[in-house]
Amino acid sequence: MLGGAPGTARVPSPGRIAAVLDAARQGPSGVLLRGAVMAGAAVVVAWVHGVSDPGVLCPLRAVTGIPCPLCGGTTVFVEMGSGRPVRALLANPVVLVGAVLFALAPLGWGNRWWALPPKARGWVLGTVLVGSELWQLARFGLMRV
Repeated sequence: MLGGAPGTARVPSPGRIAAVLDAARQGPSGVLLRGAVMAGAAVVVAWVHGVSDPGVLCPLRAVTGIPCPLCGGTTVFVEMGSGRPVRALLANPVVLVGAVLFALAPLGWGNRWWALPPKARGWVLGTVLVGSELWQLARFGLMRV
């Protein structure tokens, strides 16, 4: 028996859950945990997409036909989960690079981001989103390059 009264299920203690979540914030084990969760999610999304294609998920693109800067984000995970990293990169480089940076953040690189002044972070994000929007407009043939 795993402990506790007979007929009761063993539930992890809040302290144990906190320890696991804390591991996701620190060092190489955090990178492995984040990478494993994202890889698993990508495989599941690719499988679900293969079984039942939901069509266009972006509300802006569905209503106006104009893609948003994050359009292709789901496609990135579908392509990565299907083992096609180049197609994932072409769908939306910003989402793919953002996912990689998120996975690597426990190594301390996230601290560099938060050390930047808020105005600098705003400029970086704004520039990245404008670049991503231009990429999406070219990708969907709405802008000539």
